Amino acid sequence: MAPRKNFRNQAKKEVKPAAVVNKNGVKVEASVAASGGGFSGTKIFTWFMVLALLGVWSSVAVVWFDLVDYDNVIGKLSAYDADGDGDFDVEDAKVLLGKGVNILPFKTSFQPPEHPTIELGRKLKAALREQLRMIQEKIEAQKIAVKALAEVRSILTKEEDKRQFVNALELRRQEAAQKAQEMLEQAENDRLGEAEEKERVEKEMLDKPREAEKAHKEKLERKKAEREYEVLVFVSAKKKKPKLLNKFEKTIKTEIDAAEKLRKKGKVEEAVRAFETLVLQYPQSPRCRYGKALAEDGLAEKMLSNDMLQKAIGTYKEASELPNATPDLIKATLKKRAERQQFLGRMRGALATLEKLVQIFPEDMALKNDLGVAHLLIGDNNSAKRVYEEVLATAPSDGFAKVHYGFILKSENKIAESIPFLRDGLESGDPGTDDGRFYFHLGDALQRMGDDSAYKWYERGHQRGHFASVWQRSLYNVDGLKAQPWWTPKDTGYMDLVKTLERNWRIIRDEAQSVMDKTTGLFVPEEENLREKGEWGQFTLWQQGKAGESCRSVPKTCGLLERYPEATGCKRGQIKFSVMQPGTHVWPHTGPTNCRLRMHLGLVIPKTGCKIRCTNDTRAWEEGKVLIFDDSFEHEVWQDADSYRLIFIVDVWHPELTQYQRQTLSPI
Repeated sequence: MAPRKNFRNQAKKEVKPAAVVNKNGVKVEASVAASGGGFSGTKIFTWFMVLALLGVWSSVAVVWFDLVDYDNVIGKLSAYDADGDGDFDVEDAKVLLGKGVNILPFKTSFQPPEHPTIELGRKLKAALREQLRMIQEKIEAQKIAVKALAEVRSILTKEEDKRQFVNALELRRQEAAQKAQEMLEQAENDRLGEAEEKERVEKEMLDKPREAEKAHKEKLERKKAEREYEVLVFVSAKKKKPKLLNKFEKTIKTEIDAAEKLRKKGKVEEAVRAFETLVLQYPQSPRCRYGKALAEDGLAEKMLSNDMLQKAIGTYKEASELPNATPDLIKATLKKRAERQQFLGRMRGALATLEKLVQIFPEDMALKNDLGVAHLLIGDNNSAKRVYEEVLATAPSDGFAKVHYGFILKSENKIAESIPFLRDGLESGDPGTDDGRFYFHLGDALQRMGDDSAYKWYERGHQRGHFASVWQRSLYNVDGLKAQPWWTPKDTGYMDLVKTLERNWRIIRDEAQSVMDKTTGLFVPEEENLREKGEWGQFTLWQQGKAGESCRSVPKTCGLLERYPEATGCKRGQIKFSVMQPGTHVWPHTGPTNCRLRMHLGLVIPKTGCKIRCTNDTRAWEEGKVLIFDDSFEHEVWQDADSYRLIFIVDVWHPELTQYQRQTLSPI
């Protein structure tokens, strides 16, 4: 009979704790024998309690005092990812705590009694799970707080933007109110000034004889009557609707209006066909033919066709010559014909059309003013002068006639006589007077008379948008170009050209001196009326981007420049020699455009006495050196040396102009 086994001892021998595999693949024992080790059950329980309390309070401190960088901790714990989701979370913690651990079953049905500390272990696990849950909630709370903080910042930013916008509106309102107050104060000052002037005049009149008082009153009444008459004529002309239909045409007004509606809607091809049909039906209708001319004019603009425009000009003439045309239609037709003739450059044809208009309507001062302009456009200043004298004899307060008459006087070098006409014409504010040319010439005339009020008119011209600044007064400009009076070669980007000029200045000088002999007639006097006194001669090689016959006389100089299109292709400039004799003074003046820069190469320069001022900066030339300035700024020249001064002038395109602009800008 087999001996009886001791089941208790057998259990102690055979039952081994199952090996638990941690995340690193290392087997560890699940527990130690209840009776093994150096600690009794009571000691173990005590240490577990201490550790539990420390863990709980540490967790509280960590959570409430934010002592742990949870993102960093979670990141480091990702190495213990058990479920393969890429991070350490509650599920991974459960595995570490043993929830998911598989304990190998005993081979016997005997189960050992639980040790008293197992319950404590379960409680500790539960406490740790609760701490992990709190940590997770803390992380989620921080995320929510970050989002909330971002939203709060966004709201605050919007509120700040709104506050700044409201402040800007308030500032603008205050500025507008201040400006309005200043205008009111200025008006009040003007009123007081007028009252004082009236009081002064009245006081002077009391001291004068009765005859003088009577003459003065008559003069004032005459001026008042003239002004009232002109205002009446202007207002009535403004309000009066032109009568373009004769008696018969009123019966076909519906058909004319239908064709006219097509033209006004921009359907010019259909409008031309509609009016052609009407002309065939009613060949003696001036209004139908006038409508056809307008439609052809619009079609020419759309097609960019000079041939079509020429056809329209012919149709305008036909309409004006038909019988039964109303006076208003004749006037409108011929004015339109003259405008389109001028557009095509047919200046003499336009002049003939305007002369016919003035002959038909001799009382219309506006037509006479247009006739004066037509004379100026063909260079007939004397005829224009006679026309404006006739206008001013009939309407002495006509501002348009005054500024043009003043312009003509100044071109005749009648500087002092031109000033009152230019000034009164600008002050009238009449249509056609607000032109930069009149501000330019009035200021120039005042400067030549030594009157500093010139800069007041320059400033007014600048405020009216005619000048870039008080100093820069060119009239043919491209907006946005860099503007400064003096330039360096590096500023321009034309360093190679400057070096070529300076390296070869003696060759250029020798050729210039070879053509200076007065018997050859190659140097001609300056013809722009810019000199106060002295002699100033010029010898032009390139003009408006084209070489002249003069290059045959100085082939080396022209050969040096041919490879620099910024100079030879400058359609708004010149290349020329300039010789100035002692005792010469050139008035302050400006060039016509801001599209060019001007280079001066010194060839023969006296040691003293020669200088050039541009704005408020005065400089001197040096032989073999290049000076560069923008001649659209005011500049002035003095030659007070004992011998002649010779320089070489080379105009170049402004460096900021595009290639397209250089090709398409009109010549000057």
